[in-house]
Amino acid sequence: MVYSMTAFARSELSTDQGNLAWELRSVNHRYLEATLRLPEAFRELEGPLRERLRKQLARGKVECTLRFNPTTDTSQGLSLNQPLVAQLIAAAGQIGSQLPSPAPINPLELLAWPGVLTGAEQEQSQLVKQADQLFNQALEQLKESRAREGAELRALIEERLDNMAERVATLREMMPTLLDAHRQKLIDRFNEARLELDNTRLEQELVMLAQKIDVAEELDRLTTHISETRNVLTSNAAMGRRLDFLMQEFNREANTLGSKAIDVRSTQAAVDLKVYIEQMREQVQNIE
Repeated sequence: MVYSMTAFARSELSTDQGNLAWELRSVNHRYLEATLRLPEAFRELEGPLRERLRKQLARGKVECTLRFNPTTDTSQGLSLNQPLVAQLIAAAGQIGSQLPSPAPINPLELLAWPGVLTGAEQEQSQLVKQADQLFNQALEQLKESRAREGAELRALIEERLDNMAERVATLREMMPTLLDAHRQKLIDRFNEARLELDNTRLEQELVMLAQKIDVAEELDRLTTHISETRNVLTSNAAMGRRLDFLMQEFNREANTLGSKAIDVRSTQAAVDLKVYIEQMREQVQNIE
């Protein structure tokens, strides 16, 4: 299945302690690069979540952000760790004294600090577990989004492959006619110059010229690359790098085809092929 590296997902959950929300953003990247932004109270999740991303995704730059907004009545029935609160306020004051316009301390942020609410260990453990489960939901949404866009990318690429196959078949069919026309053109030029022709030598020169402008090998390779690209698109493994390599091979053959063009029709076919290849290459950059 084709997966795009560009996607977005958001999962939200309301709990007794507050509101949890995950936002996952993914863009194209050569490798898998994950960035996790977590409140300090949820820092223990970072390692397991990175490993989960590594197992679920192959490529892409993925930003994962967890936001937690505690409820205003979180402290009811709980006791504050006053010494820790005093230390936090003092530390914030020291930092604030070095800033030109320090922001006021947010009480909710103090409440979310580990250890501020004594007796809240069990509630915090449950909250971390809920955040972990919520991440799984967001990750599934991200994968589904990548799959939907991947299906669209596959359709676009297959459309270009169909157009390329049509151009290759047309060019293969017209090549004998083009070679004969080119051969006759050379003979006519010799006749116009009123040169005595050595038929044996002329045939040798025409054979050598035909070999130089023969594109059968390039057309065969293009056909093979088209078939291989279709096979790659139906595989279940990560395919972005393989497709990128095939785009380079496509481009190589199209360039050679253009350099051997002997007629405006063959030149136009080579140009059309390069346009299709470039369009595919742009889409391939987003495939996992």
